[in-house]
Amino acid sequence: MTNSSEIVNPDRWCFAPLAESRTGPGAERATLLAVAKWIPGETITVSFLGGDPGLQKKVKDVALEWTAPGMANLDLEFRTDTTNTDIRIAFTAGAGSWSYVGTTCRRIPHPDPTMNYGWLDPSSTEEEIRRVVLHEFGHALGLIHEHQHPEGCLKWDYNQVIDDLSGPPNNWDLTTIIRNVFQAYAEDETNFTDVVDPESIMMYSLPASWTLDGFSVGLNSGLSETDKDFIKSQYP
Repeated sequence: MTNSSEIVNPDRWCFAPLAESRTGPGAERATLLAVAKWIPGETITVSFLGGDPGLQKKVKDVALEWTAPGMANLDLEFRTDTTNTDIRIAFTAGAGSWSYVGTTCRRIPHPDPTMNYGWLDPSSTEEEIRRVVLHEFGHALGLIHEHQHPEGCLKWDYNQVIDDLSGPPNNWDLTTIIRNVFQAYAEDETNFTDVVDPESIMMYSLPASWTLDGFSVGLNSGLSETDKDFIKSQYP
C-alpha cells in the first residue's frame, strides 16, 4: 500500500509480494496471511545487503519493537557474518518500499533481497523510518495491508485510484494496483480481527479522493493497541 511515510510524500505506497501466487479474493482489518505464518518461538534471521551503518541500526532498533517482551513470540536475529538469511534488506533507490509476506521470503533465492527501503537514507526523519520499518516488518511477520481485510468494506473510487497509482512515482500497471489495493483476502486464507483498525501501522494514509464516501486515513507512525494485541495472539 502507499508508503506515505510523511506528509510530503503521501503518494509512496508499499507493495507486499508473495513468493507464490494465491487464489481467491482477499481480506482486510488487522489481518495475517495464514499460509505465511511463522512458528511461535521461531528464530528469523535477518541481514543487510548494503546501506549506511547508522541507518541499518535504526532499522534494526525499530524492527525489534515487534518482538519486544510481551509482543510476538519470535526472535529477529540480525546477522553480520552472512547474508544467507531469511530476511535480506536492500536500500535500492527508486525500487519502492516492500517486503515479502511472512515465510514466503524463504522461497526467494539468495542473494536476492526479500525487503527493500527505496527512499530511506541517512537524512530520513525518525518518524519516517519508524513508520516505514514497522510497516514492512509487519509484512515480514505475515501481516497484510489493513485495507485488504476479508470484508472489503472500503468504497473505492476505482478510476481515481488507478489514475493516481499508474503515474509517477509508483507507475503501477493495473494488475499490481488490483492486487495491492482493491483485492481483499478470503477469510479462509487469513487470521483477522473483528473490526478494521484505521490506526493500524498496516493501514497507510488514504486520501479522501480515493473513496466515494470521503473515508480517509491519516499517517500512522506507531503500533496501534490492536496491532499489539493481534500480533501477541498470533504468536503467543
